[in-house]
Amino acid sequence: MTVPPSPRSIIVSVIDSKRTQSESESKSVVTWCRSQWKAIAAEIIATMILLLLGCMTCLPIDGFHILPPLYSPIGFGLIVLSNVQIFGHISGAHMNPFVSVIGVIYGKISAATGIAFIIAQCIGSTLGYGILMYLSPHNLAEKGICLTLPHSTLNDYQALGIEMVLTAVLSLLICALWDPANAAKQESVALKFGFTIIGLSIAGSSLTGCSMNPARSLGPALLTGRWESHWVYWVGPLVGGTLSAVFYKYMWLTNPEIKNLEVQNVELEQKCDEVK
Repeated sequence: MTVPPSPRSIIVSVIDSKRTQSESESKSVVTWCRSQWKAIAAEIIATMILLLLGCMTCLPIDGFHILPPLYSPIGFGLIVLSNVQIFGHISGAHMNPFVSVIGVIYGKISAATGIAFIIAQCIGSTLGYGILMYLSPHNLAEKGICLTLPHSTLNDYQALGIEMVLTAVLSLLICALWDPANAAKQESVALKFGFTIIGLSIAGSSLTGCSMNPARSLGPALLTGRWESHWVYWVGPLVGGTLSAVFYKYMWLTNPEIKNLEVQNVELEQKCDEVK
């Protein structure tokens, strides 16, 4: 016959279970931090470099009243190229909140990691622009250097549409590279990103500054105190990038299991041909 537990033993067991649960949760947090801190640090540094060096290409050049139109687009694109090459294997080199959002949607990173990446990108953007403000011989705040602002003839909603379109194209590139169908075609990812950024920047820089990146717009706006039309550079990339990513996922994304079966079938056919 089983003896019913005393009230004291019930209380002790509840306390022990809560303590065990708390300990396991704290261990999981510590484990997560140990596994992700390098990637988070990479996002801070990569976004800092993007703003520091990218905005250097927006500084006035002696002898030029107006910067050559291709100067900054090419500069930003090549800096993205180098960052992807340096940090791609560490964190994915997102450098952009909308990239982290679609990374969560595609299951590339967890929601917690996505949030941590977005915070890291905002910190890196502010640090990068802040360092440039200290190093530059120009007053960045007074001249509005490297701020992303719509063209004077555009209203906010036109600028919003342009940012959505530009970011949607960039998002489609990212989705295509993440597609299992392209798993064996990753040798030139940095080049693909860099030249795509150059092309999109040439198309949109004269209209909106071609941000495509909320974090890239945040640092300059925060440190110069200029928030005109800033909402455009959050809503546009996040909405345009996310919508196109969802569209690609359900329209064209290759099912990894099907892809594996196709690869196995091809390999089997090749072996059969060799036997024959």
